[in-house]
Amino acid sequence: MEHNHQIAHFLAGKSPHTLMLFHHFINEFEKIGEITIEPTKTMIGISNANKRIAWVTQLGKNFIHVVFPFRQAYHDNMCFQKIGPVPGQSQFNHHLRVLDTEDINEEVLRFMQIAYEQEK
Repeated sequence: MEHNHQIAHFLAGKSPHTLMLFHHFINEFEKIGEITIEPTKTMIGISNANKRIAWVTQLGKNFIHVVFPFRQAYHDNMCFQKIGPVPGQSQFNHHLRVLDTEDINEEVLRFMQIAYEQEK
């Protein structure tokens, strides 16, 4: 992982369950393709070779919260708790709360694949 020291700052003091969820999510993304993990001031970005494809926006006591920036709204799903347009952009943020490793199911993996394959 790149930026290990900065990533460690985000992960410090988190519960073993939350750390396991974070690492599971990253490992599943790495099965799809090569990614880069980039911490920012308030969240952790996940990028492919071309662009940012997801954000880990919150590491809670027993969950991780992930946002996928898609160019269209995917309303027909069972996994996203919220979908919202980004004002002034042709982007729709899809919010996913992961409480258990089983939450990274076939549906979520399909959206992770879509995120990975999106063009700039």
